[in-house]
Amino acid sequence: MTENSQSTDTLSQNEDDMLICLPGDRLCRVEDNIVVGQGTYEQGGYIYASKSGIINIDESNEKCQIVSVHKPGFHLTIPATGDVVTARVLVTTPKFAKCAIFCVRNVLLESSYRGLLRKEDVRETDKDRVDIYKSFKPGDVILARVVNQMEQSFMLSTAEAELGVVVAYASDYRKNRIPMVPIGWSEMQCPQTTIKEPRKVAKVLPESSIKSEK
Repeated sequence: MTENSQSTDTLSQNEDDMLICLPGDRLCRVEDNIVVGQGTYEQGGYIYASKSGIINIDESNEKCQIVSVHKPGFHLTIPATGDVVTARVLVTTPKFAKCAIFCVRNVLLESSYRGLLRKEDVRETDKDRVDIYKSFKPGDVILARVVNQMEQSFMLSTAEAELGVVVAYASDYRKNRIPMVPIGWSEMQCPQTTIKEPRKVAKVLPESSIKSEK
């Protein structure tokens, strides 16, 4: 999970922490004293990341801060069968979800790999009742396990309880960039609008921190 998923703008957090971003993540608002640097671009009054990496704020210039994204010490990492990967959902269909794998185990990749998550690999039980559209949405960040390697993509599974959606925004996320929070293992809720949406939620939090679905 990326650290900037915890707030509307990444740079509103403690800047002493190392912040990892993904392409397209909104970093901060453009100000007179905050300008774009390498690995970023400006759009609609905000600075966005153009690549994955670590966010850097250069304060050496007394007049302004330069926001940039750099990739520290990347080496070639290829997903292998059994690896747990982090991926972003790109497209959903009734039968599968296409994903972009950007992290293998704890290694952030320089470029993403194609991932394919089939309907029958979403859950361990009730496979015939799985609805992809109620499990994932484009833009969701998921944890998944590599189960097979195809010629041009990797087959993924979220059947284990610990795998599934870890970061998601409500369908109206362009208006509201606050990430939803789990309220069960099949539902998430926007803390601001209270809108609820179905998801195949990864069981990464202790059960005591998840509200009852009843």
